[in-house]
Amino acid sequence: MADSAWPSEQLVVAAQRGDVDSITALVSGSHPNVQRFAHSLCATPEDAEDAAQEALIILYRKIGMLRASGALASWMFRIVRNECLRRARTMMRGHPPLPDTAVDSAEDEALRRLDASRVAAAVAALPADQRRVLIMRDVQGHSGRMVADALGLSTAAMKSRLHRARAAVRHTLRDATPDSPPGGTP
Repeated sequence: MADSAWPSEQLVVAAQRGDVDSITALVSGSHPNVQRFAHSLCATPEDAEDAAQEALIILYRKIGMLRASGALASWMFRIVRNECLRRARTMMRGHPPLPDTAVDSAEDEALRRLDASRVAAAVAALPADQRRVLIMRDVQGHSGRMVADALGLSTAAMKSRLHRARAAVRHTLRDATPDSPPGGTP
């Protein structure tokens, strides 16, 4: 399939040298792949579109920073992944804490951010169908019926996906906890 081919290494090298036409062609040629990455990693189609656009802007602005011209695909994948994770973290944070409750220590804040990052990574690792259900139900707070209707699912199918998603996130977080004894059960 022609759409899945990344732009040639010669085009990347010319873009790294600052050739405007090459940069434009590189961004245009990378768009289908970047969009596919974003749709497979982000929670919602809207986030995927935004993440893809952000990644292409970064490509346009920072192509000169790419060290190996053959590493374009892995570089773009990391950019898209990081943007999807950033968007998931932002959604999970919800509302910022009230200013008068900010009496936590720097260590507590660092641990909270680390936990949020682990949760965001666990959610981002879910299959797209489970990720959408989990985010719509648990993060955005939509009713089960609304989530099922929005995704064209029966309520039973939505509940099943939600259950699998929650279990997978729990499993990922439990296995990633450094204080857990071997075997996974504390």
